[in-house]
Amino acid sequence: MRCEPVNRNRFSRQKRLVRTADFQSIFRDGQVATDSLLVVHALTSIQPTRLGISISRRTGCAVVRNRWKRCIREAFRLNYRCLPDNLVLVVRPRKGARPNVSAISSSLVKLTKQLSRRGLSQLPEN
Repeated sequence: MRCEPVNRNRFSRQKRLVRTADFQSIFRDGQVATDSLLVVHALTSIQPTRLGISISRRTGCAVVRNRWKRCIREAFRLNYRCLPDNLVLVVRPRKGARPNVSAISSSLVKLTKQLSRRGLSQLPEN
């Protein structure tokens, strides 16, 4: 008998955006949706929905930046099944906002649904 992990909603490498070229193309060609908490950049892709996080040093000290990253990753992980398919997202916090997982979760779902209703361009596959 094989032990299964209790939580299957992991934030695996396949769900992460890691290549610099992907970040650049999303910032250059992607569409943007914002609210008082987050800025979400998005493009469509043939791959499953993936997440990239961009946190500026102006956001705060390392402790604050790392908390933002943890909260955004957790919100993505918890809401992965609620998010539209085949999107590549880059999420960054708004200036002056405070990290809170529940607020980030609702904001992320709302903004990604907004973006999916728009006509998004395709991420070039290399």
